[in-house]
Amino acid sequence: MRHGAHYTPPPLLSPSPPPAINSTATGGNQHPMLVSVLLALFLPCAGMSAVFIVYICLLWYATNHRSDNSGSSSVKQAGEKGLSVSELEKLPKVTGKDLVLGTECAVCLDEIEAEQSARMVPGCNHGFHLQCADTWLSKNSICPVCRAKLEPKLFDPPGDDNPC
Repeated sequence: MRHGAHYTPPPLLSPSPPPAINSTATGGNQHPMLVSVLLALFLPCAGMSAVFIVYICLLWYATNHRSDNSGSSSVKQAGEKGLSVSELEKLPKVTGKDLVLGTECAVCLDEIEAEQSARMVPGCNHGFHLQCADTWLSKNSICPVCRAKLEPKLFDPPGDDNPC
């Protein structure tokens, strides 16, 4: 050995060096994955919320900014005025066995029994329970099945204009 040089032998068991702290080795790979998962969950929820808000705004606008045209006739306007009690009494009363177009009442969705009294709408011949028809037709002047408007001429008794 030379003068002034000192040599120490390496230890038999040397401890392994501590792991190097590197951002790409520990959290760097998980961070983009976490961002991707959060965006995959957040963006559809945000998009659906935006669509829902637009839908609610359109509903609000449609209900608050209606155009009330008195000249236009719609089904809703035609059905606003029902029949009077005297007009209801002019409609034909039959029994369930006399109904032509079926025995299901479209108002209560129940069957009209053969012995039950029923009311038949003239013109379209749809039949309903007597109470169901009177309740419906007192509020609406249209047939609940085919939406045919009950014209005033249907309540007049047959006169001279009938060739039979």
